[in-house]
Amino acid sequence: MSTAGNYRIGEVATATHVTVETLRFYEREGLLPVSLRSARGARRYGEDAIGRVRFIKQAQAVGLTLRDIKVLLMS
Repeated sequence: MSTAGNYRIGEVATATHVTVETLRFYEREGLLPVSLRSARGARRYGEDAIGRVRFIKQAQAVGLTLRDIKVLLMS
């Protein structure tokens, strides 16, 4: 498994086929944990963020709302 903070936001977006803005939105809404920041303030994510975004997208594909998904992630 990757070390936390190994991926830049653009790399996570590319790996999960979402936009950078989507990742920022997920973070604001509590679907993604607040990211680590580099010394320059850039968001840094671990491999777990990639898995979480993939889970969110799969859950949406079967009809769950973001509200439903957030409840699942918090339980």
